[in-house]
Amino acid sequence: MCGIVGLFLKDKSLEPKLGQMLTDMLITMTDRGPDSAGIAIYGDVDKGLAKITVQSADPTRDFADLDGDLHEALGQPVTILIKSSHAVIELPEGQVEAARTALARLRPNVKVMSVGDSLEIYKEVGLPKDVAARFDVAKMGGSHGIGHTRMATESAVTTLGAHPFSTGPDQCLVHNGSLSNHNGLRRELIRLGTTFETQNDTEVAAAYVSQKLKEGHNLGEALESGLDDLDGFYTFVVGTKDGFGVVRDPIACKPAVMAETDQYVAFGSEYRALVNLPGIETARVWEPEPATVYFWNH
Repeated sequence: MCGIVGLFLKDKSLEPKLGQMLTDMLITMTDRGPDSAGIAIYGDVDKGLAKITVQSADPTRDFADLDGDLHEALGQPVTILIKSSHAVIELPEGQVEAARTALARLRPNVKVMSVGDSLEIYKEVGLPKDVAARFDVAKMGGSHGIGHTRMATESAVTTLGAHPFSTGPDQCLVHNGSLSNHNGLRRELIRLGTTFETQNDTEVAAAYVSQKLKEGHNLGEALESGLDDLDGFYTFVVGTKDGFGVVRDPIACKPAVMAETDQYVAFGSEYRALVNLPGIETARVWEPEPATVYFWNH
């Protein structure tokens, strides 16, 4: 049992409040998963720059002089914003892969949480309220985001095992459920060039979507394909640079509720995650249908 929340803003005037709203939604889902939590925020895009969000179990050691070391390795200036155990590295676009290679050499214990133009992912072991406070998520703005609070059933309670999982640029996924064919899919995705960091089935689902996007499918098509290729019980909420998607398996035994107004589209594992959103009293509220893909784009 896990808790999922998501918010896709149509009204730009709400963007400064995205982190605050997502934090409130996520904390409401604490009893669905108290062992770890994470939030993905799609924020501002700085033209010509990319972001790498990283995590360290020893940030004092690993983040010290990291900007200078990367500058020397890349021959390009970088800036680093440290938030507790995470740091957001901003660097010229086109330097992401070189930076990842340099990071693996310079700071082998640092883990990459996400890469892209707008995506930042923060996740750690602990209660949602503590994780959100640790990274000042409530102060973050953006156009859309997703969050997850986890109750581990199949893999260890670790930072890397927490959701969201990001396996492609500006793409991430959260999951409530269990996949039964993830080992076979993992082998096939490895054959296609995917590298995995964990044994978590959700990372396989995220990588499956990334592969479909890489092959030229849009988000809706990628999720439609998953209905044929992914076996098990699942509710997925997926984010891309400009998109937000939801899909449930054909049996749809995992709870889910959605709401839409002129200002936003919202998702929660339970309705109580949505009750403090503006205008929820007049929103169109519904339970997502089984084996049906819902997605929105800016």
